Amino acid sequence: MPRKAVHSLGRRQLLRYAGASLILSVSPLAGAAAKLPSVLAVRIWPAPDYSRVTIEHDAPLKYTHFTVENPDRLVVDIEGVEFNSVLESLARKVATDDPNIKLLRAGRFKPGVVRLVMELKGKVNPQVFTLAPAGEYGHRLVLDVYPLNPPDPMMALVEGRQEAVEPLKPEQDFQVAEKKPDESARKPEKPVEAPEIQTSRKSGKPIVDRLVTITLDPGHGGEDPGAVGKGGSYEKNVTLEVAKRLKRRIDAEPNMRAVLTRDSDFFVPLQMRVQKARRVQSDLFLSIHADAWIKPDARGSSVFVLSERGASSTQARLLAQRENEADLVGGVNLGAKDLFLARTLLDLSQTATINDSLKLGKYLLGELGSINTLHKNNVEQAGFAVLKAPDIPSALIETAFISNPEEERRLNDDAYQEKLAEAIVRGVRQYFIKHPPGPKAKLASLG
Repeated sequence: MPRKAVHSLGRRQLLRYAGASLILSVSPLAGAAAKLPSVLAVRIWPAPDYSRVTIEHDAPLKYTHFTVENPDRLVVDIEGVEFNSVLESLARKVATDDPNIKLLRAGRFKPGVVRLVMELKGKVNPQVFTLAPAGEYGHRLVLDVYPLNPPDPMMALVEGRQEAVEPLKPEQDFQVAEKKPDESARKPEKPVEAPEIQTSRKSGKPIVDRLVTITLDPGHGGEDPGAVGKGGSYEKNVTLEVAKRLKRRIDAEPNMRAVLTRDSDFFVPLQMRVQKARRVQSDLFLSIHADAWIKPDARGSSVFVLSERGASSTQARLLAQRENEADLVGGVNLGAKDLFLARTLLDLSQTATINDSLKLGKYLLGELGSINTLHKNNVEQAGFAVLKAPDIPSALIETAFISNPEEERRLNDDAYQEKLAEAIVRGVRQYFIKHPPGPKAKLASLG
């Protein structure tokens, strides 16, 4: 189960409290003096990749921070705020199984200064930065603690699947399974075994004898909820559940394995999602989402890939713009350039990747159409930052409209989530049948 962030108070309670605290904190003698910032909420997002503490406040504030050893601690002094019940409750917010934070407490350090002390479970690379108001959030002070020895996605992949993979015999060829007229009655096709390309001596058709790696990217997460349905469903939760089901199905295929960009409720910057896919030398990248539109009757599944020359429609352009703003809502420290992959410029090598992505999208769209209405009958294109891996065919799947009450209910249904996962696997399988990838390089470039 994904870890849940611990929230201090409901937003309405916080706003009521914020108003009350301002009345108490401003002396009648102060007259027209500027009001002090007030802390509205504290949220904690634990994950093996990194743990995040977000302190939301209603006006800009000043802060300083430093680290202390024996034991390892991160200390943050916040100026110009009063110690209130939100800060007082910090100690109760840290989960015992947080991979990086042992204890967190706050107290009055001196008049007008609140000191936060974070006791750590090991050596970390701390990142402390502020975020301007974005989405439904006000000003935020963010404390990110990255383990000094971060999890290696390639090692996790190897350790997660130790069993040997049996190569196909020389006489075995890829066979394209014909569709039956009744799609609903279709039996599962024989899993495709995926590839290092060789050819059969008898027929010259392609065969395979290595694992295919597929990176699954559950959209949004942590501070970034994504779209929110009328029934209160968060896109970030739906995408994670679908991605986990999809991973289980892919891992069950004889020569396929899947990697998640996140496996719990935390935010992953867009370019770090691309970096994770490249570090494990992925053969495909699938970003899972649940669409939203201003009109509640919009419905259906869609598939998008990267474009070199602008968006294929106004809706595709608006969607890419909204998805690319995820970093603003989720919160990226723009000063920590060493943590993130530099943005990749489109070049000639990406043209071939986009062509492969279009082929992949076509198979995915065809299979999604067997379980749901298609919002558009063709694969759309736009400048999605998360699809910019220059050497990995990539697609963004909008599973359904979470803004449509009927589709929101289906997206939360276990049986429908399984149908989605099965349809996506069928699309992936069809793609590899027709377009088996070539041999992998010894090492994947990270630049």
